[in-house]
Amino acid sequence: MAKVEIYTKFLCGFCTRAKNLLAAKGVEVEEIDITMDAVKREEMLSRSNGQFTVPQIFINGRHVGGSDDLAALEASNQLDAMLAS
Repeated sequence: MAKVEIYTKFLCGFCTRAKNLLAAKGVEVEEIDITMDAVKREEMLSRSNGQFTVPQIFINGRHVGGSDDLAALEASNQLDAMLAS
């Protein structure tokens, strides 16, 4: 199974949506909460090429974007293949 990392903030509905989609697929995620962590926020900004909204999702180190991007991968039947690698 793929390594999935997701940068989140407290009370983020889009973060919950992305985590629920991944959980429904049986994927265990590494959640990185940046709510009160400036160092992790800077890490996220660096890894996502300056994207500052949450969630920011990485599958096997590849930046896939946010919640809408994850949903688009699912809708286009590409997410399962990414998660299987």
